[in-house]
Amino acid sequence: MCQEEKKCKECKECTGCPECKIDDSGVFQQDCEKCQNCKDCENCKDCEKQNRQEKCNQCKGNMHDRSDFKVIKTRLEEGNKRFRENTPIHPNQSRKRRECTAKKGQKPFAIVLSCADSRVPPELVFDTGIADLFVVRVAGNIANISSIASIEFAVAALGCRYILVLGHEGCGAVKAAMSKDPAPSDNLSQLVGHILPAVNACKCSCKAENDDYYTIAEGEKEPLKKVTIENVFHSANELTRCSEIIRNAVNSGNVKIQPAYYNLGKGKVDFDIKSEC
Repeated sequence: MCQEEKKCKECKECTGCPECKIDDSGVFQQDCEKCQNCKDCENCKDCEKQNRQEKCNQCKGNMHDRSDFKVIKTRLEEGNKRFRENTPIHPNQSRKRRECTAKKGQKPFAIVLSCADSRVPPELVFDTGIADLFVVRVAGNIANISSIASIEFAVAALGCRYILVLGHEGCGAVKAAMSKDPAPSDNLSQLVGHILPAVNACKCSCKAENDDYYTIAEGEKEPLKKVTIENVFHSANELTRCSEIIRNAVNSGNVKIQPAYYNLGKGKVDFDIKSEC
């Protein structure tokens, strides 16, 4: 055991700090500046004094206040910044975090409704760990019965209060809807049907040669982005239109729905998007 870890584990300086409380994952409140050196060091066993992160960022624990939408958005933005700058800290991925959440359950600080596209993994895009995000993934980030029910569970049973609806650049499901090609199955036809309202609102279309929905011509990029963003807003609206649980929570101010768009190449999530249709 290195001296820095020993000092962190044996530190007594934080025992009397009135601003510091232990959360359900067994670590100190992440925003208590007086107590940063007392955080769990499970990920630091092999650390050296000169390399050890001063605040042991790997062990954030559960978010202390999941009702502060601004703090949640900031945490997502900061995680995305680390991801796109290739400086992730991989928080909440220690053995102790696994054991704590297995025993005490999950308290994710945000729900993410995102596309099933393998290039858009929310846990990586926002540099989060175990039990941080309640992720619902489905092609086209659509709000169908299954995705809505999953989000209802997270709101009603887990107390999640922040819902991020995340569309992304080059979405094949959106392009399939824009092409208006006959779907090869009833299931796919139903999925595409959820995206058609956004296509019709924007009055855009594109072609898919040989069922290729991922090769995007230069002239198709802007229309595809416009429809993708419109589809994000449509899905967000569907959450409240089709779910009494979500609708009541949003109307009472207990839940916030945040639309966002992910740029594949840059790795950046844009939270400030607007519908142009």
